[in-house]
Amino acid sequence: MYVLLNGRLTAQQELTLALPNRGFYFNDGFFETLIWAEDAIRYGGHHVARMQCAAAVLGLELPETLRNLASLQGLFRSLLAANGLSQARVRLQIWRGGSGLYTPESNTAEFLVTAQPFVLHAAPVAQADFAETVRTHPSAWAFCKGPNALTYVLAGRERQRRGLDELLLLDPAGHVAEAGAAAIFWIRAGHLYTPALTTGCVAGVRRAHLLEVAQAHGIPCTEGLYQPSELLEAEAAFTANVAALRPLTWVAGVSLASASHALLQALQNWEAS
Repeated sequence: MYVLLNGRLTAQQELTLALPNRGFYFNDGFFETLIWAEDAIRYGGHHVARMQCAAAVLGLELPETLRNLASLQGLFRSLLAANGLSQARVRLQIWRGGSGLYTPESNTAEFLVTAQPFVLHAAPVAQADFAETVRTHPSAWAFCKGPNALTYVLAGRERQRRGLDELLLLDPAGHVAEAGAAAIFWIRAGHLYTPALTTGCVAGVRRAHLLEVAQAHGIPCTEGLYQPSELLEAEAAFTANVAALRPLTWVAGVSLASASHALLQALQNWEAS
């Protein structure tokens, strides 16, 4: 397999990263997980917008090839051609170059792009529950992926320990925030609900796209602060990330007929059109 290091195609087994590396030393950067299909990045405009916001908040200067969708897609296309992939899950890791301790000596960003075959996993989630040991960390940078990665590692460990298929995270005040690696939505009386970004949830690109699609079809959408009990009163609930939209079957012991809900099925059809 091949990877791209700062735009240069390199065999994975020959990849070397010079030290000191601020991404490795200080987690000084962020990442994007993207899906390549039909010769394009899904939700590409949303990815570029989030990258630009993350770079601005962290004080990073993105290289020219990462600043717009056309050049980003050209970069990915070269990597996928080298790896013989027509559909892929792509990870773009971005970190601050240079050295220094906590105070950086440079704002120039470096990056690594890797790709692997994409396998759709959109089956309904059988068992979900609210997290007991970990909560989100609202901040000016919580919307991007990477700076709070340990939160999701610990969430994954709790989910595994409890034998769950999905773990739903709360914010420090106890409001519903997100799933372990996806946004959370629910439907009640023809209305679509999702937690506000102030809960510290990631500003998911699928989240943004779903809100646009629902609003374009006249579905009332509300982003807010909700107690777990409000989700449990829903008619249907589902998680959504760049890879898949997954209906929830059981949440904290409450049964939801999510997979067969008419509005959820309509949202899926609208997204696909």
